[in-house]
Amino acid sequence: MLSGPPLRGEDRRSWLSGAPPPRWVRVLPIALIALICVATLLSDDRLDIGFLLGAIPPLAVLSYSPLATALLCGAVITLLTVPVFQLDRPGDADLLTVVFVAVLSVFVSFVRSRRDAQLGLERTVAEAAQRAVVPPLPERVGPVRCAGLYRAAQRGTLVGGDFFDVRDGPFGVRVVTGDVQGHGLSAVSTVASLLGAFREAVLDRPDLASVAGCLDRRLLVDSADARHAELFATAALLEFSGDGLEVRVVVCGNPPPLLLRDGRATELEVTPWTPLGLGLADAGAIRTCTVPLRPGDRLFLASDGVVEARGDGGAFYPLAERLAGLAGTEPSALPGLVWADLLRFCPDVQDDVTMLVLTPSPPGRD
Repeated sequence: MLSGPPLRGEDRRSWLSGAPPPRWVRVLPIALIALICVATLLSDDRLDIGFLLGAIPPLAVLSYSPLATALLCGAVITLLTVPVFQLDRPGDADLLTVVFVAVLSVFVSFVRSRRDAQLGLERTVAEAAQRAVVPPLPERVGPVRCAGLYRAAQRGTLVGGDFFDVRDGPFGVRVVTGDVQGHGLSAVSTVASLLGAFREAVLDRPDLASVAGCLDRRLLVDSADARHAELFATAALLEFSGDGLEVRVVVCGNPPPLLLRDGRATELEVTPWTPLGLGLADAGAIRTCTVPLRPGDRLFLASDGVVEARGDGGAFYPLAERLAGLAGTEPSALPGLVWADLLRFCPDVQDDVTMLVLTPSPPGRD
């Protein structure tokens, strides 16, 4: 399965950037009221802490509904006027000021709640649209078990400049993964165009080289229609045989796949080709590498956001070395472990990140 940016339960955004406020923000107004009440009731002398109540209406605005904000504001006004608490004995002007702030806070809470509802709706629509571009990866496609991880560089988005897909078709299971020019939302339209071309080519193109040529032409057409644009993308394409014991590979500017076998991670020796979109992908000239596979082999594909990540000393992330140390890991857990290790090596990953683990596993061998 493929894990992407966390959704509602674990939002990557800060609460100051639109995510739901943390629990302590909701608890703070009530806790402040309780603290003031307890302190004044237990003290033998009058405490001049009534001014703290003035902070409660603005705090309530951050996380409470208009009704709940109104109730908290009512509690503040009540506490200021109940003699037993003796909170500063506010005069008429002070009390009117607190009432005005309370009414204003209720209004702001109403505006904020309407805005949050609209933003929530727009985010839901955006998530659905992005999921349509890059749907969740199934656990199995034909004779291939799949696992992966996708992290967009732009916070709050599910799709960036990386792309991937695994499709079964009349010519076998075909895989594409790559990276388009740029990242973030500006690259999503190019990603959608490439994936649409790939899904069509899976059904019609008899060999992997012609699939690459189809993607190349798609970018050329899109670039011609866009003013001042030169679209290109790196990509790796794979095609598994029906029994999963052979894979054909075409690499167009993308990092080659890594083969995990016998506790080692080795880069496949493939003939690299130019990135897609440069008009050079003559299907007759692209060389396809054929690799025999053994039971237990796994193929690991990573975008340049992984292999080009730099640590504090400027060194690149040693992907093959780290994979060798994780060779005994279950395929479904491998992308997450590599991601956690990558963050330790380079805490501030600036590029989109894609990882795919493909395990040939014909149904009769499970």
